[in-house]
Amino acid sequence: MAEVKHLTMAELEAGLDEIRRSPRDEGILEMIVRRPQTEERENLEEGELDVTEGLVGDNWKSRGSSLTSDGSSHLDMQLNIMNSRAAAHVAQGRERWQLAGDQLFIDMDLSDENLPPGMQLGLGTAVIAVTDQPHNGCKKFVARFGLEAMKFVNSAVGKQLHLRGINARVIQPGVIRVGDAVVKVH
Repeated sequence: MAEVKHLTMAELEAGLDEIRRSPRDEGILEMIVRRPQTEERENLEEGELDVTEGLVGDNWKSRGSSLTSDGSSHLDMQLNIMNSRAAAHVAQGRERWQLAGDQLFIDMDLSDENLPPGMQLGLGTAVIAVTDQPHNGCKKFVARFGLEAMKFVNSAVGKQLHLRGINARVIQPGVIRVGDAVVKVH
């Protein structure tokens, strides 16, 4: 893979108009990424969402969370979702989207205004609910996409649009496939 240059803040901000054109009412599931182990990624054409396991085969449950008192997995952080236009812009290549660490990449407006916590989304035969847990850039994000990219996704506009992404949990189990419509259930 060719070396990727990290974008400057000006270059990142130049992509905002395209990101803001993301569909508001019906999006598309562009990519499913399972993380079987830390630092491992599997791109899937089809995945299974489970109320207890999240994305079946993903390490979310076994990895646990520093945000729970006992270190167990955080139910409101079961699924990490990133806007596919934001991922495409920051990553500069579809083959690098998975480096963001999210499981689902959706072409849809992820802002609080459009998808507030509690909003349910149908995709495939599953239903997920947006949670209020923040999803922020971290040191791994910096290493992969640059410090300016982290500042961009964590900026005021970045947080408003949830450029780093949102968290969700599975409400109804089901099968999801790349290309599935993502629709607001309520």
